[in-house]
Amino acid sequence: MKDRKVRHVRDSKETQINVQLNIDGNGEPKETKIKTPIGLLNHMLELFAFHGFFNLKLEVKGDTHVDIHHTNEDIGIVLGIVFKKALDINKKKGIKRFGSAFAPMEDTLGQSVVDISGRGHLKVIEENIRSGTASSQDGYSFQDLEHFLDSFAKNLGANIIVTLKYPSPTDLHSIMETVFKSLGMALDQATQIDPRRKGIPSTKGIID
Repeated sequence: MKDRKVRHVRDSKETQINVQLNIDGNGEPKETKIKTPIGLLNHMLELFAFHGFFNLKLEVKGDTHVDIHHTNEDIGIVLGIVFKKALDINKKKGIKRFGSAFAPMEDTLGQSVVDISGRGHLKVIEENIRSGTASSQDGYSFQDLEHFLDSFAKNLGANIIVTLKYPSPTDLHSIMETVFKSLGMALDQATQIDPRRKGIPSTKGIID
């Protein structure tokens, strides 16, 4: 198997993004450098890389003087692209394909389920909401989180279902921590090589 390491540059009138990814990394902080104009997202991506054992270097400039919409979306797009490119180095041969993980944060429990199926789709489920989920924190909203995850899922080509149980009505930070930690762990499972699987993990013989 070839090393699953990639670099990608995306340059538009709205954002400039440079990213390096090693799926088979160690997730150590010294191997991860996240620099975007969205402070809360920086922290979440550090958690995602650490708990997923990914080495991730991401440098982003964006038109946040307008708002964070373009930057947030484009980061999701590019991260989806680089994970797909890294997996396609070996044509997804031998990967486990499926992953699932839980992460608690005080009263909130987040679960992420991943299927690297080639079909990008996102579903976010909220259970036992206590007087409404936190709508915004530090300029970042729950809708921004969903938009980021949707962009990531579609460009990776993965079916991702995120379930939030007992989400705090006042603490979006905690909600996001449960999402990014569980997503990192679930994606780590899904991208691992299963020595029993000699080919592509699909009865169709291909995952786009």
